[in-house]
Amino acid sequence: MGIAQPAGLFELLIVGRFLIGINAGVGMCVQPLYLGEIAPKKIRGLTSVGINIFLTVGILTGQIVGLREMLGGESSWSLLLSSCAIPALIQLLTLPCFPESPRYLLIDKKDEYRCQKALKSLYGSRHYQMEMDDIQKESRALNGEKQKTILELFFEQSVKWQLITIIVANIGQQLSGINAIYFYAVYVFKKAGIPSANIPYVTLGTGVCECITAMTCGLLIDRVGRRVLIIGGYSLMALFCILLTITLTFQDSYPWVPYFSMAAILTFILSFGLGPGGVTNTLTAELFTQSSRTGAYMIGGAVNWMSFFAIGMVFPFIVNGLNQYCFLFFLLTCIIIATFIYIIVPETKNKSFLDIKEDFQKLNYGHSYISSREVEDNSITQDDSM
Repeated sequence: MGIAQPAGLFELLIVGRFLIGINAGVGMCVQPLYLGEIAPKKIRGLTSVGINIFLTVGILTGQIVGLREMLGGESSWSLLLSSCAIPALIQLLTLPCFPESPRYLLIDKKDEYRCQKALKSLYGSRHYQMEMDDIQKESRALNGEKQKTILELFFEQSVKWQLITIIVANIGQQLSGINAIYFYAVYVFKKAGIPSANIPYVTLGTGVCECITAMTCGLLIDRVGRRVLIIGGYSLMALFCILLTITLTFQDSYPWVPYFSMAAILTFILSFGLGPGGVTNTLTAELFTQSSRTGAYMIGGAVNWMSFFAIGMVFPFIVNGLNQYCFLFFLLTCIIIATFIYIIVPETKNKSFLDIKEDFQKLNYGHSYISSREVEDNSITQDDSM
């Protein structure tokens, strides 16, 4: 893309954006999948949220270097587009040094030696055994079960509610109103009396908010749990949807109302980053065992991007038809998702993948399902009676 301007070929911009889009789509699925598999359960949430932290830092960095005073001017925008080569080169140089996922090596490839070697490089020679035991336990439980295809997942009873959960969570992430917030931000900032030339600097505040909440989510997710953050995030977003609808309705009535609108926008972004923005990827990693996780990430990623595309196509018509009342639609979405998570999704903090799977089985199979824990308890009772 950087040579599009000197070459005078706008087609290079299209090709470049297409290739970067492929990389972004693959990276957004593979990176959380890899990190979720190699992380110990005590910091699995922080590791998964780490992707969101660096993503928000990248967005903020892009906002800063995209200012006219830096690389956003007419003479330097080609350098700005070329700058994405820097992280790509860093990854090309460093990724070959990373070990393969130990779970993939043992459960999928049946290669215990390479699995042990990978764990030692990740955890050290003294501390890898507990994780090795956990992976071996999962391998025995799966009993040679092969990787499920996307189509097989849709017909697999044992992952029915896990699959519904990640579909609902990924749709909710895009239909929560976060894109509408950014759309209205410029309008609200103008109404607050900020000159148009200064708005790019003010919008840096939205990027700062995202960074702060992504980091806060990373610090809290393994302490307070996933449910508290995602339910709390959607609940706060619903509250600020109501507040923003009211303030936008009376935007021109009082001179102080636009400042309340600005506050509602920033707190909405904070709530999104603290809950659905950070936790959704973590849930996708945790709700599935090794044989289903890859397909689940493909489904979750596809649903997320398709929802993003759909809201991008439909949102202008929603705004034109409903104006500020479009946030009532997003209010309903936030309430539905929060209620769904509260009723369906168990807490996954500090649980192994097998324990999380066990929690879902009564939903998947109904009251007829007998858990492995109950089987063990019954066998112990029978042994005692004998």
